[in-house]
Amino acid sequence: MPTRLKDFATAMVTVVEPETPASVAAQLMRKHHVGALVVVDAAQRQHPVGILTDRDLVLALMAEGLDPEVFTVGDIMSVELVQASPGMDAMDAVALMRRHRLRRLVIVDEAGRLTGVVTLEDILAVLTQELADLAAGVIGARDREFEQRA
Repeated sequence: MPTRLKDFATAMVTVVEPETPASVAAQLMRKHHVGALVVVDAAQRQHPVGILTDRDLVLALMAEGLDPEVFTVGDIMSVELVQASPGMDAMDAVALMRRHRLRRLVIVDEAGRLTGVVTLEDILAVLTQELADLAAGVIGARDREFEQRA
């Protein structure tokens, strides 16, 4: 079972630039069925500079009664971006998420270029499958023992 982020992370990431209106960001989230957009450098569009989540939109704008047409992604994005490498093990990613209290990590290569995003749900799916495989092995060993002793 693959446990490196590059083996199961989402490589197709929806990105926006800091100057993008918040209302457009919300429409992109809906269109692409995602809960976060990676904010990239406007010049190169490969280097992440922040992340905008649906929660950021709700708490920073909607809950405050602010107009999403007036504010940009750069006004409300999280700039303390926690990044992971494609070769990071899933359990190391879990520890990183726990330490920073995050639900997703932005994945970048050695040059700092965006390569994907991994979510808590992605990791849970991998770990659930690994646990199911482990359980199947234990049950199989028990069944084999029953057959040999019968």
